[in-house]
Amino acid sequence: MLNKADADVTGLVMDYEDMFGEVPSEPPTPADLEKVLREKGSWTTNGAEELVRLAEQYGSFFLRNALAVALALDIEDGTLDL
Repeated sequence: MLNKADADVTGLVMDYEDMFGEVPSEPPTPADLEKVLREKGSWTTNGAEELVRLAEQYGSFFLRNALAVALALDIEDGTLDL
C-alpha cells in the first residue's frame, strides 16, 4: 500500500535547495554538486555522481514518473547499491 508520506518529496527538495545554495559557482558544475552531496548529504562518491547524472539526463518529468512506479511496486532501494 502506498504511503503518502513517501511520495511527498517537498521536504527533500527544500533540503537540496539549501545544500545547493552553498555551491560557489553559477551555474554549479556537476563536480560542485557532487561535492556538496558527499559533504552535506553523506552520499558516497558513486551515489553523488549517479544522482547528479540522473537529474541532468532525465529531468524531473521522467524521474517523477520513476518515483511513482517505484512506490507503486514498493521498491525502496534499487539494485545499484548506492
